[in-house]
Amino acid sequence: MSTVLRGMQSLLGRLYDVEVHYDVSDFLVTDRSALRDITPGNDTRALEEELLLAETADGAGVALYLDPSLLKRLENANPLGALTETNLADYCTALEGVSHFVYTAWRLHRDAPVSLLELETQAEVDKYAATVFLIAHQQGGTYPAQVHARLFDRVSFDARLEPEQYHRYRTAHRCAANYCRRLERRFVQRGEARIEALLRELRKFYRLGSTAKLRHALA
Repeated sequence: MSTVLRGMQSLLGRLYDVEVHYDVSDFLVTDRSALRDITPGNDTRALEEELLLAETADGAGVALYLDPSLLKRLENANPLGALTETNLADYCTALEGVSHFVYTAWRLHRDAPVSLLELETQAEVDKYAATVFLIAHQQGGTYPAQVHARLFDRVSFDARLEPEQYHRYRTAHRCAANYCRRLERRFVQRGEARIEALLRELRKFYRLGSTAKLRHALA
């Protein structure tokens, strides 16, 4: 399974021209009971993906939980080889976790703070950008022009979310949807893409701090 996760980490690294000196697989946890002491006691949702952070004497402890059933499905239908409607949801779930890991590790290495809202917003953008480039690669260079509609138009939020969580996820979705709509209009039209310009914009956005990132997304 580490091959799929490493592939996702490599895809994001190439996309944003960032290098993280850690392997996401080394921080993977699949036994939910092992996290019992560090997860919120009032969160009863059966999550398939969750990044956990904790302060330690050496700085920060990081763990990425992914549900073993999710990993098994990805192993049987690797989206990096063929992304289809069948494995799209599992791909997005796993990619979100890898995105959280990569962005957090990269920011911590630079001694830069990262907010939960920033983390969720970047993950939504990552799903759009990675999907565009992955499908283009799988289709021989033809860039899909309808990724935005597929990823952002049919979204619902868990009714069990706490108000603060709901607001964060909804705001992140709105920010990313607005930003990625601009990307699609500017750089991906009728199956053709201005690749270098798109990459420059994505890499610039990735490096913005929390407030500037959200402001730029909603501009």
